[in-house]
Amino acid sequence: MTILVNAYCTTRELPPLDFPHSLTSLRDLNDAELPEHLDGFAGYVASRGEVMTQNRYHVIRHVLRVQHHLSLQVEPEHMDDFAGWASRANAVVFLPDGTIRDPAGAVLVYPTDVEPDGDAQVPFPQDAHARKAASMERLEALEIEVAPSLPPVLGVGEVELRQPIDVARRAFGLCVVANRAESLNHGAPLPLETLREQAPQGFLALSPRETAFLAAAAPDPQEVVQSVWRYEALFLLQWALGLTDELPLPTEICDVPALHERMRTSELSSAPSLRSADEILTALDFHVRLHWAVRQARLDEKDPPGNLSPGVVLERHYALNWLIRFEDAEWDEVDVPT
Repeated sequence: MTILVNAYCTTRELPPLDFPHSLTSLRDLNDAELPEHLDGFAGYVASRGEVMTQNRYHVIRHVLRVQHHLSLQVEPEHMDDFAGWASRANAVVFLPDGTIRDPAGAVLVYPTDVEPDGDAQVPFPQDAHARKAASMERLEALEIEVAPSLPPVLGVGEVELRQPIDVARRAFGLCVVANRAESLNHGAPLPLETLREQAPQGFLALSPRETAFLAAAAPDPQEVVQSVWRYEALFLLQWALGLTDELPLPTEICDVPALHERMRTSELSSAPSLRSADEILTALDFHVRLHWAVRQARLDEKDPPGNLSPGVVLERHYALNWLIRFEDAEWDEVDVPT
């Protein structure tokens, strides 16, 4: 008897369907109905227990980054071949019995409130696992403790980075906002006309929240402080654009005069380029774990480990999540979960 399997794959490109099967349907994010289906499927996962568990949370995160959904019939004797393909496609599998399984067939989510199989693992690409291992080794050397259960970030085959020109425009926008906030913080506000003359590109790339901030005659003091911190997000984008070689440990605020000088002397307006997805994901994996460490220290009412600056860590994580299109969110809506 054939088995009906639904595979939810996160890779941008599907590996060849090189095993015996009968394909019933295949759709990607160009199908307008798939996002609604994925939301419904995520709801199904969430409803499989009264209390949200870490396991179901990470299954939901997988579902919400799915790029291909396949429904196919597979003979039982070919399920091992299917499992190999599902691993390469980074898929979770939904079976007619209501279970959600990892590529090897271990149950991640049962239809009733039952603990997952002990060996079940939410799938991540091999390069993502390698980045996590490298991050953990680096953190150990720094004597910064991070929960080993924190999963990897995306693999190169899953991510689509922002376009270099959009990153450059975002950098100019952040420079305008942070510069204005800094001047307000010092009690000597720079006129918008002056800022527009200095960086006209920045005014073309403002987010709705940034536009409102610049238009406000007397912005909320907390908004001013938050906007000054955007210098740290700008520094991260400068690194991503190759304007600076190093991304030092986030223990100190960036050199603001040097940051402004790089904006003045760069060729971002004409020919921006971006670091590789591998470099950006490596930075993201490391900073997600740093962010977890500083949040845990706050919960434990302790000082941040390794002299980390929580504000710098947050802004870098924010900018990195925007770069990789995390949850496909625009700048004002970027989330930074750990």
